[in-house]
Amino acid sequence: MATMTAAQQRAEARTAYDAYVKDCPTSQLLARISDKWVSLIVSALGEEGEMRYSDLGRKIPGVSQKMLTQTLRSLERDGIVTRTVTPSVPVRVDYGLTDLGRNLACLLSQVKTWAERHIDEVNEARDRYDEGTAAASTGDLGRTRP
Repeated sequence: MATMTAAQQRAEARTAYDAYVKDCPTSQLLARISDKWVSLIVSALGEEGEMRYSDLGRKIPGVSQKMLTQTLRSLERDGIVTRTVTPSVPVRVDYGLTDLGRNLACLLSQVKTWAERHIDEVNEARDRYDEGTAAASTGDLGRTRP
């Protein structure tokens, strides 16, 4: 049995998964964690710690009960979220992050911070683009688009 050098092992590890390949599992995982609701739920749990279902629903404006339930189930399946049921009347269900989820929350927190810091710049860029597109469609050749 041939043994690999450390350099060969690192090279093999780098090529084992390639998110740019359509059917690669990492591509599917990237699609899941880049979902708006996943980002908001993981970020909320990262900031607040364990939360009840109803508290999550209040924290995340616009999420429907159906979407919140589906997203929490998929995150639990992926090992990102834990679901703890406490027998009581009524039954208490809490959601929290696993170690894997906390790791992801750190990354998503940075993306959230970036979005909050740069939304004005993005909106200005959109306005400039839209103005240029509108001018081009009306035949105003005095303005040029890059």
